[in-house]
Amino acid sequence: MWKKSSLLLLCLPLLAEKFERVEPHMGTLFRITVDAPNVGVAHAAFDAAFARVHELDEILSDYKPQSELMRLSTRPVRISRDLFLVLEASQRLAEQTNGAFDITMGPVIQLWRKARRDKMLPSNEAIAEALNRTGHRKLILEAATQTAHLTQSGMQLDVGGIAKGYAADEALRILRNRGLPNALVAASGDLTIGRSPMAIAVEPVAGFRRRLTLSDHAVSTSGDTEQFLEIDGKRYSHIIDPSTGQALTTRIGVTIVAPQGITADSLATAICVMGPRRGREFLKQQRGISALIVVDGKLEAATGLFARE
Repeated sequence: MWKKSSLLLLCLPLLAEKFERVEPHMGTLFRITVDAPNVGVAHAAFDAAFARVHELDEILSDYKPQSELMRLSTRPVRISRDLFLVLEASQRLAEQTNGAFDITMGPVIQLWRKARRDKMLPSNEAIAEALNRTGHRKLILEAATQTAHLTQSGMQLDVGGIAKGYAADEALRILRNRGLPNALVAASGDLTIGRSPMAIAVEPVAGFRRRLTLSDHAVSTSGDTEQFLEIDGKRYSHIIDPSTGQALTTRIGVTIVAPQGITADSLATAICVMGPRRGREFLKQQRGISALIVVDGKLEAATGLFARE
């Protein structure tokens, strides 16, 4: 399932004239709002944008055995530009965060998905075995040949922490290319906003709300608001710490505002794993990024645009 916890409570375009369509893709609902001269233009644009999202789901899904992502193996193979871009961005962030963001965590994520279904914690032995089949340095990319391969059998990639942001970027690009720059693409906790300013409200954790007006930006929120496992009064997030294979138990929520959805989506997940202290230090090195970090209902950091509120 692609769905990630979130966030969006309000998204009202400052321009009243608009068209809207909602479709299920990537395990969640994508909502596209666009200003257009007439219904025919709007729905032709919706068709094109949603077709692009569907195309990316066929490439990036870890639920579809025949997706391009799932066909990667220990043999180097030339991959599509879309898959290469997502893998390259993921690997770059993995290096920047010392592995806090790691798309090779598929085997461990599968254990925790089953745990949420069965309402039973995975054993430490099972986690240790799955961890042996992870590690971002075991994914090899070659830009010159646009190839990728895994260095160990039994690995599985999971790009759920970055793919929806990229898909939202691409849907917005399609709309802009069709002469419709005033648009919004919302995919669960990931938003991309076009030229027209939008008033949005984000809620990194329940009860903590902030509002902003944005244009030409993306917003993403990660946390355990929607996906979690609770056993004996302890809450286990769907977000996994790659260093331990354990689900996060700290009640952390992170909202990121960035120029692109692919950046906002992945950073929100990474900062959750890094925690408030490491996250603040990392964010100091980033340009054009705004962040809201809330832990146990307490504000831990508000940078960039959020610091002005």
